[in-house]
Amino acid sequence: MTFVFVNGKLSGRTDDGVGLAKALIKDRREGKLPPTLNVRYREETDSVMINTDSGRLVRAVIVVKNGKALVTKEDINLLEGNHIGWDDLVKAGKIEYLDADEEEDAYVALNEEDLTPQHTHMEITPLSVFGTQASLLPFINHSNAHRNVTAVKSVQQGVGTYATNYLIRMDNDSMIAIDQQVPIVKTKMYDNDYLRDHVFGQNIVVAVVSYLGYNMDDAIIINKSSIERGLFRSMFFRPYKVEETKYIGGQSDVITIPDKDVAGYRSEDAYRFLDEDGISYPSAEVDSGDVLIGRISPPRFVSSIDKFRLGVQKQIESSVECRTGEGGIVDSVFLTSTSDGNKYVSLKVRQDRRVEVGDKFGSRSGQKGVVGMLLDESDMPFTYSGIIPDLIFSPYSLPARMSMAYLLELLGGKVGAMAGRYVDGTPFTGESEESLRKELHAHGFRENGVETMYNGITGEQMQTRIFIGDMTYIRLKHFVSNKIQWRARGPIQLLTRQPTEGKSKSGGLRLGEMEKDCFVAYGAALSLKERFDSDKISIPVCSKCGMIAVYNVKKKTGYCQLDGEDAPIKLIEVSASFKILLDELKSVGIYPKIAVGKKV
Repeated sequence: MTFVFVNGKLSGRTDDGVGLAKALIKDRREGKLPPTLNVRYREETDSVMINTDSGRLVRAVIVVKNGKALVTKEDINLLEGNHIGWDDLVKAGKIEYLDADEEEDAYVALNEEDLTPQHTHMEITPLSVFGTQASLLPFINHSNAHRNVTAVKSVQQGVGTYATNYLIRMDNDSMIAIDQQVPIVKTKMYDNDYLRDHVFGQNIVVAVVSYLGYNMDDAIIINKSSIERGLFRSMFFRPYKVEETKYIGGQSDVITIPDKDVAGYRSEDAYRFLDEDGISYPSAEVDSGDVLIGRISPPRFVSSIDKFRLGVQKQIESSVECRTGEGGIVDSVFLTSTSDGNKYVSLKVRQDRRVEVGDKFGSRSGQKGVVGMLLDESDMPFTYSGIIPDLIFSPYSLPARMSMAYLLELLGGKVGAMAGRYVDGTPFTGESEESLRKELHAHGFRENGVETMYNGITGEQMQTRIFIGDMTYIRLKHFVSNKIQWRARGPIQLLTRQPTEGKSKSGGLRLGEMEKDCFVAYGAALSLKERFDSDKISIPVCSKCGMIAVYNVKKKTGYCQLDGEDAPIKLIEVSASFKILLDELKSVGIYPKIAVGKKV
């Protein structure tokens, strides 16, 4: 007997599992069962799996019988004339939805030319084998599959226009790219109106050549003059939000300009951008450390001294300041109230982000890299017709990655720029390489896309012809100004006396054992002293018993808990974290003994 499972639960048995599965599929195509019901006979377990539950991913395919698709040209003509709709084809059983389980038994053809009597289904379009974002990438059927996965992730990180109402939104860390363009080489997915309103990337001239060594591996060289004209310019928005919180006892925060008698008062210069209401005015040009929203708060914790001074309520300065390393212009200020009736202030700072060395860029074929150099236009290579590339890409990134889509997009972009049209780069169904080569040759160029170029510094002709064309490049959200971190002297932690952790707290970078080995290997061992002295402390140690003693620096006298006042005491340098370890060992009854030797 064959077991029958419905949504994973055993619901019955049958003598003919294959026949039951075929009968259910037939009834579904005839409209007797819901179109989202899926059936599969599993031969390895001799069971029929029926799935009707929600949450399953299903996709539409055309039904094939005897090697012929049920959707005919007459159906397509009726669809184009709006005489029938999509649902009519589904009800007629010509199109059906398959989930991941039933698709295991389906034999799906990519095109009508590939159909054989063994096929059970056919794709509506070859583009449907890709996801929404993968279908935006041109010519990816010519690239390595792993590189296409990388390309999809790269496109997801692109800076574009994520929402048309970004000016009135308060999104965290939002980025907007200025002057975005529809790609010259595009897929059919770009004809969607929604995508045309949210384009990303710009069409630029790219030369594939190793130049000056600043575009080694994945690095790229960008024309500095193009950047100065506004290429890849973007804006970064940082929101700051403050609420007048109410506390137990009737106290609350107050958004205002703090008085000088408030604990933690900064300086008059820090509050120079605040209006009378304690909020920075729009269009103020602020820098890191400047106060954006002034606020005073009641004391959170009552100390032992203040217990006897109940009448005194000293306010604490708790203003919101511009983040470290981030400046900009106050873009907009919103005042509202929360559901509890508390005053709520939202302020947004806009920062202009020009391209700088270290910023990340990527193409739609997964070839991403950081800027290695911004080169003056006078030093950039140029073609015999005077075309100067905006970006120089290394040719050594192509053979290992096998991203032929990169080269085809360059070729197609060149054709589109010369012909003044968009090039169809839809996978499987787009324009062929041969047609692009012929059209490029008809415009007076070499059909393989290479041109004679000249060195911009020396003026000499390059010995080899350089592959050059137009393509879409995307600025990715990984800005070097968001990641750079530095510190000289700064705050330390209360317990360990080591530098604080984190960029926002002016923290340092932790140097571990392996980093120490790198310093030694590169001959920079002397720099380790300042690295490992961050929590240096001198402790008095009894050289007789090895215990930590007590030492009076002014009188230069010491005392040991075991050996008394006459004990020989020496001051040794250790890290504060080591002293904490000794104290913790003593707290659990372990006797840590320090053997003090002679100073070398």
